[in-house]
Amino acid sequence: MAEEIEGFILTGGASRRMGRDKASLELGGSRFLERIARQLREVAKSVRTVGAKEAAGDLPNVADVYKSWGALGGLHAALNACRAEWAAVVACDLPFITGELFVRLALLRENFDVVIPVQPDGRVQPLCALYRKAACLRVARTLIETGERRPRALIEHTRTRRVAPQELADLPGAHLFFTNVNTPEDYEEARKAVTSDG
Repeated sequence: MAEEIEGFILTGGASRRMGRDKASLELGGSRFLERIARQLREVAKSVRTVGAKEAAGDLPNVADVYKSWGALGGLHAALNACRAEWAAVVACDLPFITGELFVRLALLRENFDVVIPVQPDGRVQPLCALYRKAACLRVARTLIETGERRPRALIEHTRTRRVAPQELADLPGAHLFFTNVNTPEDYEEARKAVTSDG
């Protein structure tokens, strides 16, 4: 499985609401970036960052092709740099994703171009998903060239497998997978979650 997948962590956000670089925040003794990279390595043969080079730490970094194009631009850059059939893409502000989550997504990828989890609130999570390079790179480029900025637009133009919350509920830590840490208040809640989960 790992030979078919490369991991990418999107670090290009401005972190305006947090007030500092989210990738460098610590949780349980590790930076967000390190936590996510460690989990992605369970399913991917390599892990790189996309966007802000200064946030990359020791990880190789991929520059945006379309500068200042937000999350869809970061997703495009990951697909453009990907040398494997699939790209596992995660935003740096999702510190609770696990390797087991991505193994589950990978097992559902046959006959699809995107495998994307659906959050308990019913929204899809495009920045924690698997993308087939061949199909998705072409679509992402076309969307950007027409002015689109929403990563969710990509799944409207590809064969997409939406993974329902109940299909992930048995995985350890599933209740925290999509905890998005955007503000100091979010960060404090995430730290409490780590403490309460031991």
